[in-house]
Amino acid sequence: MTAPEPEEVRARLEAIRAARGGFVLPHHGLMAAALPELHGQYEAMYRALTLDRRHLAPLARETVWLAILSACQEPVGTHHLLKFRAAGGTEDRALAVFRLAGWAAGAPRYATLDGAWAAHFGTDLRDAYLDGGRALLGGAIEETLARTCLAAIHAASDHRWGLEAEIEAALHLGVPEPELAEALSLVIWPRGVNPFVRAAEAWLGLIRSGRVPASEAFRAWAAVPDQGPQKI
Repeated sequence: MTAPEPEEVRARLEAIRAARGGFVLPHHGLMAAALPELHGQYEAMYRALTLDRRHLAPLARETVWLAILSACQEPVGTHHLLKFRAAGGTEDRALAVFRLAGWAAGAPRYATLDGAWAAHFGTDLRDAYLDGGRALLGGAIEETLARTCLAAIHAASDHRWGLEAEIEAALHLGVPEPELAEALSLVIWPRGVNPFVRAAEAWLGLIRSGRVPASEAFRAWAAVPDQGPQKI
């Protein structure tokens, strides 16, 4: 395979700059210069995952992005803050998202308490965790979107207890399945496919156990057997 011509590399990077509002990241150039086929597929996935309109409204999607990036302590991706503001996001809303990200970091403690100490309390510790997150909203963000953000945060953090709690809470509040699925899919970009695989597995388990409502399409998904790692 021959290397791309310099003008081709420059053209690719300028096309990215135009599509992304004036910025290019170093890995774009590396792929354009050495891995052009991968670069083309990468850009197609990026558009489908982050640019094309799917189920979430623009402000909701950028709120979820802000939640994921802040929870992951990710310095790359701050252009989403510009998109968040362009979609109507306010500072109060951003600060509410940051509070949720901080709260979600404590979920592993609640998971331990729920597993080891639950019998010693009259209050359901999972409900106590959900109540704590609700108290942080301050009217700046609606609870349905907050639960969606928290589910995405836990998917990105690979924390199943918190993820299951938030998926269940979101669906019982009436969050549409496609919107929640889109929010979870966004973790693919900063965290890779494997956490998304595990998030889908958690949701699948909730459907099969009857803990969450499911549409016909999602029940069809849950009815398919042998969805997991191949046995060796």
